[in-house]
Amino acid sequence: MRLLLPLLFSILFLLASGCSMNSTKGQEFPEMYNEKPVAILVIPAINHSTAADSPILYSSTINEPLSNAGFYVLPIEVTDRFLRNEGFTDGESLKDIPPQKFAEPFGADAVLYVNIEVWDTNYYIIGGNVTVSTEYQIKSCKTGETLWNYKGEMVVNTGDDGGGGLLAAIIATAVATSMQDYVPIAIKINQAALKTVPYGKYNNMFDKDMNQSIKLSHIEKK
Repeated sequence: MRLLLPLLFSILFLLASGCSMNSTKGQEFPEMYNEKPVAILVIPAINHSTAADSPILYSSTINEPLSNAGFYVLPIEVTDRFLRNEGFTDGESLKDIPPQKFAEPFGADAVLYVNIEVWDTNYYIIGGNVTVSTEYQIKSCKTGETLWNYKGEMVVNTGDDGGGGLLAAIIATAVATSMQDYVPIAIKINQAALKTVPYGKYNNMFDKDMNQSIKLSHIEKK
């Protein structure tokens, strides 16, 4: 037992040290720097949540942060129209198509895939919140390999601050939760995700951010 304890403490120390180490963009996403994709095709999100309009909220708020990250974003409305004409009405119908298939018709270097896992409004007695959980991947149109990935979650509190008594708090929470504007949440979670992507050609930090520290997942509560 005396021999096992030092070994156990050593293992725990190494695990703790490993968990505390910061990852960098260069360590996590070397193929983004090798391939240097310029034109990104954004396809409809795969929606696993109960919110039918969540893919629209995602697609309407992803263009600006992706462009700010230095990429040319193929026009999303044109892309969606083309895909619908080809019989692809949602992200689920596109999930098994290899990324390489998008290179010729769109002139894309890479494809951005998104899974919306949760987009829920929760209400309970004197509290409430909106929870959004998403997974992102950029895949190469040359190799089909994943160049970048990210998981993020955001929980926005819609409860009352407690002033005005129990009944007032219940009413205020119900109103705030039902009228919550999802667009700012979609903007924030897209922005949080794209902070971790290596910058593209049209950003002045292009090819200079390999040592930038990043978090590979993000949980924010407001």
